[in-house]
Amino acid sequence: MARIIDFGPVPAIPGARRKAKPAEARGLAYTAEVKAATDALYPLVEDFVTPMEWPAIAPLVHGINTLKKQRNAVVLAHNYMTPDVFRLVGDFQGDSLQLAREAARTDAKVIVQAGVHFMAETSKILSPDKTVLIPDLRAGCSLAASITGADVRLIKETHSGLPVVTYVNTTADVKAECDITCTSSNAVQVVEHVAKEWGVDRVILLPDEFLARNVAANTDVRIITWHGRCEVHEKFSGEDVRQIRDAHPGVIVLAHPECPPDVLEEADFAGSTSALSHYVKQKSPHKVVLLTECSMSDNVAAENPGVEFVKPCNLCPHMKRISLENIYDALRDMKHEVTVPEDVRVRAKAAIDAMLALPKMATPPGFKVHADLAQLVVM
Repeated sequence: MARIIDFGPVPAIPGARRKAKPAEARGLAYTAEVKAATDALYPLVEDFVTPMEWPAIAPLVHGINTLKKQRNAVVLAHNYMTPDVFRLVGDFQGDSLQLAREAARTDAKVIVQAGVHFMAETSKILSPDKTVLIPDLRAGCSLAASITGADVRLIKETHSGLPVVTYVNTTADVKAECDITCTSSNAVQVVEHVAKEWGVDRVILLPDEFLARNVAANTDVRIITWHGRCEVHEKFSGEDVRQIRDAHPGVIVLAHPECPPDVLEEADFAGSTSALSHYVKQKSPHKVVLLTECSMSDNVAAENPGVEFVKPCNLCPHMKRISLENIYDALRDMKHEVTVPEDVRVRAKAAIDAMLALPKMATPPGFKVHADLAQLVVM
């Protein structure tokens, strides 16, 4: 015979102890209206978001897209954004060069930068009459933090008469001290252009040491650079590539030029985020690994379902500060506006305009995968 044990009255569990989901905390619910408006979007992220998660995410997506219409706003989504941001709310997607061009062209009154702070500054430099928001003010960049405008002024005193090229991954203050900007897509093009224009055989390229080393392997121009590095890409090594090949025979290894040169020596192809994406789309390798930020692989994989992706990648903690939740908050409250002093903006814009005036390349170029660094000097 079963024994009945009486534990007494069971206390109610206070509802307040249940942590509200991000959408609920913002008064957003998965209603029939939201479901109808977002059902067509789910296939874009079905490999990243489970059906169980979708009802919690869809209200934020719908809320953001509604606010964009109300505010006449656009979201510029960098390739390193997570797929929910990149594919569901990003109006323009791409690398730094693509987003810089779109920031200059858009007619929207509000720009939300789904990226890091220097990108938001670049948008403000090119669009001073627009309101530029960044969802999280802590979304910085280790590379941008490695150099200041004062550093550039000292460099120019030491190497007078030489053109100064700065990677776009720098602050407005640094851009304002330089002659022209570049991205990893067009760095070789920019270096060769200014060398010819100035009639010199040496060019200062700041601040990424590894990008400069890899540019030096692709041009006869001598490169003088700075000891700056991206905390994501500097972690990869040539040994990592060898281990990946051992574990995944036949894998095609694609590397970003911010990686150390020994990585490029072991890789099958190296290039900017646009170049890596273009390679996968055009070549359609059976199995591939992208040595760059993790979300880049997720976004490229979504566009190439027939390609198997190996994903030993590194996360950028700064990019990952941007989320659907804080994009919604930024648009709802119009907060975290990014501003640039006018005197700095005008000088920085001249450097960006010099880059944007160069002919647009039909295809993002690759970098040599066996580097000769004889043409490089690191300060």
